[in-house]
Amino acid sequence: MRLLFIGDIMGDPGIEAVTKTLNRFKTEGNKFDFIIANVENAAAGFGVNKEILRKLSGLGFDCMTSGNHIWNRPDIYDILNEEKRLLRPANYPTGNPGFGWQAYMAKNGAEVAVINLQGRVYMQEIDCPFQAADRILEQAGERYKIIIVDFHADATSEKQAMGWYLDGRVSAVIGTHTHVQSAEARILPRGAGFITDVGMCGPYDSVIGMQVEDALMRFLKGRPNRLRVATQNIKFAALILDIDEKSGKCQAIQRLLYDIGPGIDEEL
Repeated sequence: MRLLFIGDIMGDPGIEAVTKTLNRFKTEGNKFDFIIANVENAAAGFGVNKEILRKLSGLGFDCMTSGNHIWNRPDIYDILNEEKRLLRPANYPTGNPGFGWQAYMAKNGAEVAVINLQGRVYMQEIDCPFQAADRILEQAGERYKIIIVDFHADATSEKQAMGWYLDGRVSAVIGTHTHVQSAEARILPRGAGFITDVGMCGPYDSVIGMQVEDALMRFLKGRPNRLRVATQNIKFAALILDIDEKSGKCQAIQRLLYDIGPGIDEEL
């Protein structure tokens, strides 16, 4: 089966990048059995709200993953308990709303389990993502051959460690969060596809999606200020995975980074 994993969608520019690219794929006859997108930056760079979720739901995603910013928009909390296509990291403490993993039916009839995890290095001190992965895989048992992990983490070392830890037990470990696509997409020895970071869908004349002057203020002055999503040099970042349905092993992995357009009107 062929799976498309779309990198962190940054605000309206990211939504435009994804919309245009998916329309292009349809026009060119490129078909995917399953589409995953990380949407945690879709609402002006921080989280996802009800309005943005409605917009994203029309793009044809089979699953939407997230990360630390999923909690920035409280109006989404109730929806996290209802919308099984929208995941939050599984290793937040018990009692938080939402689902950390779910199984879905792909367009070709295969079952796909998706696990959302969050790292701890340079991030919030939450439950161990490695132990959370163990618990979920034990719960899933032998039923699911195709298992995709979105590991939303900051440190390259932690992401690579997770890849090696889950190699042979999942189909792919895909890093998100840092918004810069890494160049080492590969298949690990026991069959797991891996990339440290799939990259960002959004404006690349920016500091990881935010307006340059806003980010520079923080670095130069050392005080907090409002961060606004940039608008120029839009790109689409994603990963294509070919996975054997019987073994669950990744057979091919391909990075995508497409130029979409010069920019859009000012982000709100």
